[in-house]
Amino acid sequence: MLDPHASPPARPLTLIGAPTDVGAGSRGASMGPEALRVAGLAAALQALGHHVEDAGNLNGPPNPGLPAQQGYRHLDEVVAWNVLAHDAVYTELQRGRLPILLGGDHCLGTGSISAVARYCQGAGKPLRVLWLDAHADFNTQDLTPSGNLHGMPVACLCGHGPQALTSLAGHVPALQPAWIRQVGIRSVDEGEKRLIDAAGIGIYDMRSIDEIGMRAVMEEALAGLTPDTHLHVSFDVDFLDPEIAPAVATSIPGGPTYREAQLCMEMIADTGRLGSLDIVELNPALDVRNKTAVLATDLVQSLFGKSTLIRRPIRRHP
Repeated sequence: MLDPHASPPARPLTLIGAPTDVGAGSRGASMGPEALRVAGLAAALQALGHHVEDAGNLNGPPNPGLPAQQGYRHLDEVVAWNVLAHDAVYTELQRGRLPILLGGDHCLGTGSISAVARYCQGAGKPLRVLWLDAHADFNTQDLTPSGNLHGMPVACLCGHGPQALTSLAGHVPALQPAWIRQVGIRSVDEGEKRLIDAAGIGIYDMRSIDEIGMRAVMEEALAGLTPDTHLHVSFDVDFLDPEIAPAVATSIPGGPTYREAQLCMEMIADTGRLGSLDIVELNPALDVRNKTAVLATDLVQSLFGKSTLIRRPIRRHP
């Protein structure tokens, strides 16, 4: 584990915009990358000493606004966007840079994390995925009530889904369920519950956070990381309580507070293992003076080492 009391090392970071909402049930997440840029994400990370490149936006197909067909909405467009996301993220990992995918809806996690899985397999690195979200996103063609593919990326990564998405990493499944930890979950469909239980994914729902607190949850979620583990964080903005983060189309009450979210990010930063990041589902059309993008930027700063003080060990008595 990295010494959390030392200054974080400078990292080479690349911002990759993916302005699409083809996997979502409503429009607006396509404006998320620009809202994060307006909130000053690049400058905020540079102020922490990191070397930031903005690669601009990927250019994929528009949202056709069609109903679901055979259990999927916009499957061809979702595949196209995820291929673009995969290739962009994989390229930056190969360059030795830390990719930050700016979504866009959470269907993009399939391409982004498939790229990370491909990279880790080639480099012989263990992989841990932290899925910060109100939703488990483990729906399938047969279980989905909507056909929206932003509710299916974890299932696709675990091998349940259309071949064009499950095979993006070059091996199926891209992820073993044992590599995933989901935090903040509070909305799971009935059929999805059974599939998740059978898969054995580590889930810390809001009841877990209520009962043992965010610190204990994160200690468990981060347990077992080795010095060479690649840690990927997929941060869906609806992870946060909608009282502090209104700019999401699928808001679910009762999410983490500002302080709980900050502690979550700070404990991830303390590991020193963060290797890639998604920021998704930010819908500026539902925001108030870009406050959610500003909050997300604040939290991402903590993820990359921002701290109020130079941390010292806390003395604990038995």
